[in-house]
Amino acid sequence: MSDKLIKALAYNDEIRVYVVDATEMVKEAQRRHDSWNTATAALGRAMIGSTLLASGEKGDSKLTVRIDGNGPIGYIVVDSNAKGDTKGYIHNPQVSLELNENGKLDVRGAVGTEGNLIVTKDIGMKEPFVGQVPLISGELGEDFTYYLANSEQIPSAVGLSVLVNPDETVRTAGGFMIQVLPGASEKTLVSLEKTIANLPLVSDLMDSGKTPEDLLEMLADEGNPRIIDEQPVQFKCDCSKERFANSLVSLGEDDLKEMIEQDHGAEAVCHFCRTKYTFTEDELKEILSEIQELNK
Repeated sequence: MSDKLIKALAYNDEIRVYVVDATEMVKEAQRRHDSWNTATAALGRAMIGSTLLASGEKGDSKLTVRIDGNGPIGYIVVDSNAKGDTKGYIHNPQVSLELNENGKLDVRGAVGTEGNLIVTKDIGMKEPFVGQVPLISGELGEDFTYYLANSEQIPSAVGLSVLVNPDETVRTAGGFMIQVLPGASEKTLVSLEKTIANLPLVSDLMDSGKTPEDLLEMLADEGNPRIIDEQPVQFKCDCSKERFANSLVSLGEDDLKEMIEQDHGAEAVCHFCRTKYTFTEDELKEILSEIQELNK
């Protein structure tokens, strides 16, 4: 079943609610990076959070989320766009920690509690928008919530959840983002806080067969949700051999000559999807001659 994101309004349009099933997306990321359970949960949560953030953007907008913590996984980088395409990678994917005190995957221990969450948005302007907040939790849901409140001044609640099988594959992955719109009543806010506090983990709900529509009903809690849009979401990388060839052009003549004379070729690997691109000696010579032409 393909992944899906639902956008809705609830509580007489006082609240915006986004719900996403990202199971296949996170499965694909785990498969490509051969990540271990705690690293998978951290990467998956970062990808779900980025997908939810990007879904609120318009048109061709895209954003990059970088999480720099002091935990053993190192940094996480995720690219998402408003069309539902997301790709991500983790500096050290082979991390598996003991379960935390709640018997859950210790994402906080893997990410760390010191560092930053940085969001760079390309919305077609000359300069991208960059927002940065310190990590306040390392669990990531709270960190995305803190980012929205501080960098974008939107009171929000973000829930991110990944369930990993004993064989390291992803069982379920999903999340939600609730945003308070201007003019929301105190009664609505109290009701919403109570609902969120009593909500089980999204991945557990999905594991029991709940659909994004079911989750929306639970989050709205009789707040009469009104679905305004649905869109597919997926792991999608836009790398290509041509892009890597352009990167080789930017290396300069000396580095290329070294590759030709010493290595007799080159191999490039995409960080995001692990696809390998091989350049033969002849292809490198062709790129070198292009550079020499440009420098004439």
